Amino acid sequence: MKKSLFLLILITTLVSCGGDNQTVDAVINSGDMTAIKAKRAEMNKQQRELKAEIDKLNQYIETHERKERPALVTAEVIKDTIFKHYVEVQGNVETDQNVVLNAEYSGVLTNIYVKEGQRVSKGQRLAKIDDGGLSSQVAQQEAQMALAQTTFERQQRLWEQKIGSEIQYLQAKTNYESAKNVTNQLRAQLAKTIITAPFSGVVDEIISDQGQVVVPGQTPIIRLVNLSNMYVKASIPETYLKNITKGTQVKVKLASINEEFTGKVRQVSNYINPNNRSFDIQVEIPNKDGLVKPNLIATVKVNDYSAENAITVPENILQENAAGETIAYLYQPVNDSVGIAKRVLLETGLSYENHTEVKSGIKKGDTIIKEGAKTLRDGQKVTIKN
Repeated sequence: MKKSLFLLILITTLVSCGGDNQTVDAVINSGDMTAIKAKRAEMNKQQRELKAEIDKLNQYIETHERKERPALVTAEVIKDTIFKHYVEVQGNVETDQNVVLNAEYSGVLTNIYVKEGQRVSKGQRLAKIDDGGLSSQVAQQEAQMALAQTTFERQQRLWEQKIGSEIQYLQAKTNYESAKNVTNQLRAQLAKTIITAPFSGVVDEIISDQGQVVVPGQTPIIRLVNLSNMYVKASIPETYLKNITKGTQVKVKLASINEEFTGKVRQVSNYINPNNRSFDIQVEIPNKDGLVKPNLIATVKVNDYSAENAITVPENILQENAAGETIAYLYQPVNDSVGIAKRVLLETGLSYENHTEVKSGIKKGDTIIKEGAKTLRDGQKVTIKN
């Protein structure tokens, strides 16, 4: 408003005086159109020149006033906190009780006693393979063993009574032990025709059909799974080996089922994989609802560093000077509304989730400038927003 009024006064003065000391009214009263137009052109030129000079003055004033005006910033009083850094890797859900039971005896799969989805107990009979007459051989061999045992026991009693020869006693003993060994071998072979559950779990899949000919070590019969003992297995770069031990805190996220768990490392591998220079860890996870399945992808965050009473600052307010040093600005009050920005050099540590630990350079109770810090200079006047 003051600038416009000043401009109006100057223009009025020019109009009143004129470039040739002849007033506008006098020129108009003369009726000379050429003189009138010339007067107008002269005054327009003077107006443009005057406006240019006024713009220069305005620009100078605004520039210097802006330099003196405190910069508007936001600030935060520094508090100590517990700082934790996590290394994030991808893991896989596994269980040691997820097995495929294969045939251990050649023959026809005569019976399957369970259905898919059925819960079974350890030792429960699941399927049977035709023994091809092996059970008859076992019965015959058991009869022979019983006879050899009776003969040996009688010969032993006679020998204890000093009746008979030592050779008769030893022959009876040898025959009995030989028959016993053969019987045990046949029984072991016969047991392979019965497929039983090695642990309690759920029949996840019946792979072979009843009536199918099966071959030992080549024909899978049933998949049995127990989901009560689940764990996550993950590979960690070897550079973190000294920071991760049994009992280290871990966060596990299973995005596919939208579940998160907090646990501890239950096992650290003693072997470094030469292909990717990493070691494996295992983290036990609960599975009350049975939603956790083998081979689910897991995001694993392992706490490799923790510090109590740590000083942390937002990562985005940190800057670097020409020497590569990390700097930030503190707010130092001058009066109730204005302060100055003080540049400080910082020694920083690890960063996690957009916060960086500061080892030295600032302390608890300092007020650090956040928004607006990127454009400040050391000693500049600032005022805190709100």
